[in-house]
Amino acid sequence: MKKLVSIFLFVAIMCGMFSFSGCGKTAKVQKSDGKISIVTTIFPYYDFVRQLAGDKADVRLLLSPGSDPHSYEPSPSDIVAIENCDIFIYNGGESDEWVDGVLSSIENKNVKVMKMMEYVPLRHEQSMDHTHKHNEHENMSEHDEGHDHEEGEEYDEHIWTSIRNAERMSASIADELISVDSKNSDYYNERKTDYISKLDALDKDFSEVVKNKKRDTLVFGDRFPFLYFVSDYNLGYECAFPGCSHDTEPSTAVVSHLIDFTREHDIPVVFYLELSSAKIAQIISEDSSAKTMQFSSCHNVTKEDFENGATYISVMEQNLKALKEALY
Repeated sequence: MKKLVSIFLFVAIMCGMFSFSGCGKTAKVQKSDGKISIVTTIFPYYDFVRQLAGDKADVRLLLSPGSDPHSYEPSPSDIVAIENCDIFIYNGGESDEWVDGVLSSIENKNVKVMKMMEYVPLRHEQSMDHTHKHNEHENMSEHDEGHDHEEGEEYDEHIWTSIRNAERMSASIADELISVDSKNSDYYNERKTDYISKLDALDKDFSEVVKNKKRDTLVFGDRFPFLYFVSDYNLGYECAFPGCSHDTEPSTAVVSHLIDFTREHDIPVVFYLELSSAKIAQIISEDSSAKTMQFSSCHNVTKEDFENGATYISVMEQNLKALKEALY
């Protein structure tokens, strides 16, 4: 119902804004500064665009810093922004089910749309049956770019937690920037080369930490949106919930298992996610010798971090420090 109301409000606003030419003749707003306009749904893609487009684009992030990405619904102004942008970038997956309805409702069919799950290899979502199997990711199916997904198959949508995927997606975004704004192609290519080199260096830093590890399993007293991350570095994991489960409380058996596992394997750190209450991680910590630390999925950042200039790389660098404590 909320989605239908949002689309209805969008139509009403657009009709009001452009009533002089008729609702069916919505005109794209021309920008006087010559910059291209880009709208992104979540923080990682917003930051990728910032790094790649520099001062050649105006970038809008739809998800407010500090808010839950899984409960986002587009406002009428968000829909107007999508209608009037040059490039719209979204992830795909369950959290973005609203997108198809919005895109089908807008009059401006010249918007370039990038669904990022179409640009990287995908991995199957894991159920709770798989969360307590060490290195289960070794048996997961991986799909090449452009693979036609069979109907009914569910894939983990947290593709950006892989730095290698971030490199792939950044390259694709840069190519789209060049397609839309070819006069600045040299500028975009230079920034693409620079940014991807930074991501590659960060990936090598993670690989080096993992190479010298003393243990190889991470414990999350929280949801687990890191399937792509652990797959990159061949790490095992234990968690309270798979993916971004809608469950809010794990069973007593799950909590007991995590406590026992943490004790038996002398796990030094139990992780919780950004914007989380950390309640489950704290319970595990209190019944073991492990301390709690945040490990960020980069899905979103706090308002304070956003205002202080947080980037995808700066957040992942914090994860790098946390990972070292967990593996050593």
